[in-house]
Amino acid sequence: MIHIEKVHNKHELNNFIAFTSSLYSDDPNWIDPLYIERSEHLSEKNPGVDHIEWQAWVAKKEGKIVGRITAQIDSLHHDRYGADTGHFGMIDAIDDQDVFSALFFAAESWLKSKGIRKVTGPFGLNINQESGLLIEGFDTPPSAMMAHGKPYYATRVELQGYKKGTDLLAYWMRLKDLHFPVSLQKLMEKVRQKVTIRPLNRKRFAHEMQIMRQIFNSGWQNNWGFVPFTEREFARMGDQMKFFVPDDMIYIAEIDSSPCAFIVGLPNINEAIADLKGRLLPLGWAKLLWRLKVSGVHTARVPLMGVCQEYQFSRSGPVIALLLIEALRDAFFRQNIEALEMSWILESNTVMCTILERIGAEPYKRYRLYEKHLTE
Repeated sequence: MIHIEKVHNKHELNNFIAFTSSLYSDDPNWIDPLYIERSEHLSEKNPGVDHIEWQAWVAKKEGKIVGRITAQIDSLHHDRYGADTGHFGMIDAIDDQDVFSALFFAAESWLKSKGIRKVTGPFGLNINQESGLLIEGFDTPPSAMMAHGKPYYATRVELQGYKKGTDLLAYWMRLKDLHFPVSLQKLMEKVRQKVTIRPLNRKRFAHEMQIMRQIFNSGWQNNWGFVPFTEREFARMGDQMKFFVPDDMIYIAEIDSSPCAFIVGLPNINEAIADLKGRLLPLGWAKLLWRLKVSGVHTARVPLMGVCQEYQFSRSGPVIALLLIEALRDAFFRQNIEALEMSWILESNTVMCTILERIGAEPYKRYRLYEKHLTE
């Protein structure tokens, strides 16, 4: 018998978070997220709760948790797309169709009770957080702030009536393989004459973060499922980046002194926490700081990149992106970074996908976003 229980309090939320540790205990590529970070993400400390209403459930068999799921409604999504769409997320469960069915029944019932008729996901908690169900690339660990999964998840979700909405790609690149073909170099030199690439000014950190937020919201506004970052969300992200991201891993591009694009490089925190089992106490903090600040990590991720809408469909737009990658490459070399992930990128963004493949990157993970129309 499967029992579905709502998550009501902090103790139950801790169990919801901890479930994945046991579920993936036999997966050599699993990395436990930091419990403190997950707890704060699913709390009032997350500025996303300003516009996201959510509920979590666990599935139990014989008193033991065997699955989990969330359902959420994002008012910013409603503002752009109408009030009939909700989302699911954080789906993890044993390989049992009855467990998946019970979890999705709970999530969809909650959404229908609030007037939702279409469901998309998985998101945790919206598209600007961990997004997509891993469907290719199970043989390598997830990079920082990217999801992992079980190979059977896609089949179990699709049996619930969910269809592909779109796919997200993660690209992997070894720095020694990064190269700019002569044809691209000529374009870069031409555009370089009118573009200034500068590092983030840490003395004006809060202001710089809002500049990047405006660029991101401009550049991504026509993408599948786009929801804008709020000022509070980007400010919170900035507080986290102050601690983890070196000064020379954030660059802003300007044309005539006006910001038009940016890129963020993030040391792969997952590499640094792989053996901490999600815990920073008693010695985890010391290990994390040592690895990030002294011994260093050898992989990185580019989690954020944006080009203002007005330049995206010009000849300059893709080249500006190349100039930002070039600047970040030099910073990575200084930090002894050997390889990086660029993620995520919509599969429909053929221009960026083509550019990345031309300079030496290859797609190595694929994440799927699903959608389903609910019946009465």
